Amino acid sequence: MTLVTLVRGLHPAAWPVAALLVGYPLWWALGFGGLSVIVLAPPMALVLWRRRPIRAPRGSGLWLLLLAGYLVSALMLGEMPPGTYGELGAGRVIGYLMRLLLYVSLMIMVLYLGNLTERELPQLTLVRMLGVLFVTTVAGGLLGVLAPQTGFTSPVEQLLPRWISGNSFVHNLIHPTTAQVQKVLGHASPRPEAPFEWANAWGSNVSVLLIWFVVGWWVYGGPRRRLAVAPLIALAAVPIVYSLNRGLWIGLGVTTAYLFLRLGTKARVTVCAAAACGALVFFLSPLQTMVAQRLDSPHSNDIRAFTVSATVAAANTSPIIGYGNTRNAMGNHRTITTGKTGWCDTCGHPPLGSDGQLWHLMITQGFVGAALYVAFFAGAVRRHWRDRSPIGLAGVLVMILTLLYMFVYDGLVTPLSLYLISFALLWRNSMASRAT
Repeated sequence: MTLVTLVRGLHPAAWPVAALLVGYPLWWALGFGGLSVIVLAPPMALVLWRRRPIRAPRGSGLWLLLLAGYLVSALMLGEMPPGTYGELGAGRVIGYLMRLLLYVSLMIMVLYLGNLTERELPQLTLVRMLGVLFVTTVAGGLLGVLAPQTGFTSPVEQLLPRWISGNSFVHNLIHPTTAQVQKVLGHASPRPEAPFEWANAWGSNVSVLLIWFVVGWWVYGGPRRRLAVAPLIALAAVPIVYSLNRGLWIGLGVTTAYLFLRLGTKARVTVCAAAACGALVFFLSPLQTMVAQRLDSPHSNDIRAFTVSATVAAANTSPIIGYGNTRNAMGNHRTITTGKTGWCDTCGHPPLGSDGQLWHLMITQGFVGAALYVAFFAGAVRRHWRDRSPIGLAGVLVMILTLLYMFVYDGLVTPLSLYLISFALLWRNSMASRAT
């Protein structure tokens, strides 16, 4: 299915979804990127308002409680947990408001997807839109490998005042770059991130989009679409390896194991054959050397251990509502020095809660917020486990990956969008099965 064929004849109600997924490269170039869902949420909300009563999925009460808790956590924005430093300023408030808008917009998006009929937005069309975004992600990953220093000032960045665009969290969202160049292997190497906000976001997103790409282009694909699957996955292997992203690699291993356990005998043989062919090609290629070097260079383990332990300690001091936003810890895993200095360029550290959505929720919303998040996605796995349709199996797999990635990836911004679109696909599937 070509891109023109995919969008031709779309019902008007489906255009906000197509604009979000198929049009994502344009949003990224304009500087909206993951914030595009905030722009599209008002027209979605307007349509929903006109369609009352609005259907809501099971588990939506947990998400509402999560939102309510985040509103209450604003009371703690001016407080500092022990062992942290900083003052209440514009940056902290902007970060809080940005995340609040994202949480609300994502809920609107889920409700919108669930209230569109199959005629307005067929399930397969939505899955194939995700497949188009997978192709975009692979292209962005290859661009990050081949042109890692590429970046530009977006129109949004030009329009925003410096006191907003200069905020580190906002800057990452509105300033398009193709890769993060880091010394993970002891020398500067590119970690692809285009068209998303961080290299870790790219890793999380490519694994989720790969699942829907296979469903839409292989499982439900014709001969021509199936011919494109293997070459595109082979191309994706290059930025996947260059990403040096161990969480992504583990996620792909979990995906393979899940498919082997849940698919029928014939499908298992296909999965094993594909995995064996992929492994053979990989070990005969230069890429296996880079993977070996990454596994021998676990430089981030100590950093993660420090930030996670400091995050849990801070959350212990406000376990019910958290602190509304992230904080900076004093010292790091090597020294008590706080932040980079002229004589210690390795003394900087990431903010508390930046090593995974679980830890982010602990510092921003306490243990209660973290528990609500886990309950929301774990509940989706439990409710839809018996759905053995291709979309049901794929959606449950994404929910499992969401629970895995919360330990290593920050869900905001784009990863959480894809997790919740996958949740909406499961919800739509369950409504269709009940209607038949």
